[in-house]
Amino acid sequence: MLRAMGLAGVAAASVPILSSCGVGGAVNAVNGAGEVTGPFDWKAAQGTTLNILQTPHPYQQSFQPLLVEFEQLTGITVNADLVPEADYFTKLNTELAGGTGKHDVFMLGAYFIWQYGPPGWLEDLGPWLKNSSATSDEYDFEDIYEGLRTSTSWDFEQGSPLGTGGQWALPWGFENNVVAYNKAYFDSNGITLPDTFDNFIQLAIDLTDRSQNRYGIATRGSKSWATIHPGFMTQYTREGAQDYVFENGELQARMNSAKAVDFTEKWIEMQKLAGPTSWTSYDYPNATGDLGDGTAMMVYDADSATYPKNKPGASAQAGNIGWYPGPAGPDGSYATNLWTWSLAMNSMSKNKHAAWLFMQWATGKEAMSKAVQGGIYADPVRKSVFDGVFKDQVADQAGYLETFETVIDQSKIQFTPQKKFFDTTQNWASALQDIYGGDDAQSRLDGLAKTNTSKVNL
Repeated sequence: MLRAMGLAGVAAASVPILSSCGVGGAVNAVNGAGEVTGPFDWKAAQGTTLNILQTPHPYQQSFQPLLVEFEQLTGITVNADLVPEADYFTKLNTELAGGTGKHDVFMLGAYFIWQYGPPGWLEDLGPWLKNSSATSDEYDFEDIYEGLRTSTSWDFEQGSPLGTGGQWALPWGFENNVVAYNKAYFDSNGITLPDTFDNFIQLAIDLTDRSQNRYGIATRGSKSWATIHPGFMTQYTREGAQDYVFENGELQARMNSAKAVDFTEKWIEMQKLAGPTSWTSYDYPNATGDLGDGTAMMVYDADSATYPKNKPGASAQAGNIGWYPGPAGPDGSYATNLWTWSLAMNSMSKNKHAAWLFMQWATGKEAMSKAVQGGIYADPVRKSVFDGVFKDQVADQAGYLETFETVIDQSKIQFTPQKKFFDTTQNWASALQDIYGGDDAQSRLDGLAKTNTSKVNL
């Protein structure tokens, strides 16, 4: 379960090998929403057998016991196939490229929409949401946080922001990338949480004592796109840096701008002086494991990846961990990059009405509230569920609620959407490793920007 809590950082790491090479062709499927007429009825697709594809994860585990309730409500039989995280996206990619329509509904990370959407593999859910014959009056799509709704919507046009075009998935659960820290150690030593990035770096250095097997800050550092998207992208954005700008009809990489280079130099210096000695191999389990063991004093990563470490018996530091948003930017920004696990519909599904009933049930208020009560579901995508049962679940987690409420209005995917995301972002992680190894930051980032500008405009 602990591995699953940070699945966003590991399961997809091997995916670009397959998904970025153009396996399979475009499909031209008819949207099924227009076929649904008459009054809304949960029993409208009874007798259907629905196939869903998932990977073991707290969201899936929380909903598994509730599937019988959906079957009783709708008369639909659900077959849920589970694929280990290391193989999940490879299997999904192959199936979608083949156009078989074998699985009607599947779990999907938002970044994958940028690759799976353009070939027509995903059903546009916008028409389903607008059809009152297909969607219950009680569904309340606007109750889902805005940053999540826009993160799963794009028109696939170069330079267009998220929130345009189709609605390609329904957010199901998500992660804010913020700072968890050893609150017991901070409190006993009278340490104040730093409010600027420079102060944050200095504190991390001051906390580091290699002779005591203690270091200041854990972040991801492996040669994977997943190294860029949590703490790095959050603070990069807060400091005013951009990944791309749209100029003269093209995306121009800005990883080599003055702000980007300054931030990157500081980030790498922080890893050298206050990070784990094997930073270039670190993924989220290493970082959160060190927090739980008491080796790392702070972790800049997904809140739901650090959350389990504070549960009784889960780690040596259980009960000692707190959360805070991390340092604000120079202008007071708390811009935060998020990851969302979502549910998407296969455009080639032969059971689209049943698939839609399942998706709105699984992302609806009642089922999500019940799933959260299982104790391992963080964070719910609905404001009403967060303000309700989830607040009760995390009331004793120091700073968790306050941190969430500080960042949520500025929490969204901070990357510029583009179809070569995994390839170019892995290039970015490789550049960080090279700078860590001694390369000049400006020169290396100039090369990265040139390469990525070329790739995203092919």
